[in-house]
Amino acid sequence: MAQPLSQKPTVLLIGPSWIGDLVQCQALIQLLKQRSGEPDVDLVIPSWAFPLAERLPGLRNTYELGVPHGQLGLKKRWELARQLRENQYDEAIVIPRSWKSALIPYAARIPKRTGYSGEHRYRLLNERRPDPTRHQIPYRKQILSLALPRSVPLPDPLPRPVLHVDRGNQARLLERLDPTGIRPRVALIPGAEYGPAKRWPLEHFASLARKLLEEGKSVWIMGSARDQPLGGAIAGLAPGSRDFCGQTTLPDVVDLLSSTDLAVTNDSGLMHVAAAVDIPLVCLYGSSSPRYTPPDCSHARLLSLGLECSPCFARECPLGHLRCLRDLSVDRVLTELRELLQMSATLDPNPC
Repeated sequence: MAQPLSQKPTVLLIGPSWIGDLVQCQALIQLLKQRSGEPDVDLVIPSWAFPLAERLPGLRNTYELGVPHGQLGLKKRWELARQLRENQYDEAIVIPRSWKSALIPYAARIPKRTGYSGEHRYRLLNERRPDPTRHQIPYRKQILSLALPRSVPLPDPLPRPVLHVDRGNQARLLERLDPTGIRPRVALIPGAEYGPAKRWPLEHFASLARKLLEEGKSVWIMGSARDQPLGGAIAGLAPGSRDFCGQTTLPDVVDLLSSTDLAVTNDSGLMHVAAAVDIPLVCLYGSSSPRYTPPDCSHARLLSLGLECSPCFARECPLGHLRCLRDLSVDRVLTELRELLQMSATLDPNPC
């Protein structure tokens, strides 16, 4: 339900279409709230991401854009813009770089419309920033820079994204899905929506799961409905692991991840979700770069082999061998995992 409008400055965010980018928006909200007058911040996001909005602290209102990814949906964008026009926003920040993403604030007659130059958006945006060199500047810095005037440097340290955890829902989920309560709980996140070149081989995940189970640890496999084939295959090769892929909502995943002791994850949207609930992470990088999309959390080990052919940022390995991930051994991941678990147990002997 929309909250009533106020006399504070108002900013409308046009949100991204990827989970990890949406999580980074929470840090942007924090930075906007530090402005004079503590602006109210509203958000426009795609339908699939709408349930996650309630877990983003600092938002006033959220508006659902019911247009599938990759489609123009001109009529729906125009209808939403007419609705938003009544709010009389002072500024819009357009995070995606596509032409169509800048249509709503333009049609809503928002006087200041900030974003990167992108796809021929010269008229749609009137506060255009030069498109930064892709994959050179960390993506979180690219997002946060949009909240500041061009000449103002980013704060140090940067705000870290935070997701709200519903402890009541968490307790209900644990009672239903994990009645044994075996600790430590290790979450395996085998998916990566971007493509296979960002996914550690499922055989490696399965081997890691078997070793963890032999050590008496609880193993959860987590992901979306699209990750069910991966989760099912890993669970089949590692009997005793719990496959939750496709069995939970996105807010449920937030609550479940916050109850785990560590996650082993590809460079994916759920990696950023896990970072935003601040659990220790072992992050596996193949075609992407840990410099470009690092997680924002207290304790993380970022593993990348740094081959000559990587990072290539391709969806599928252009050379066909995927050595950047296949050669990242299970033993190395297990070593990092054990060290992190030992360290986190020392810091917090009674995790949630």
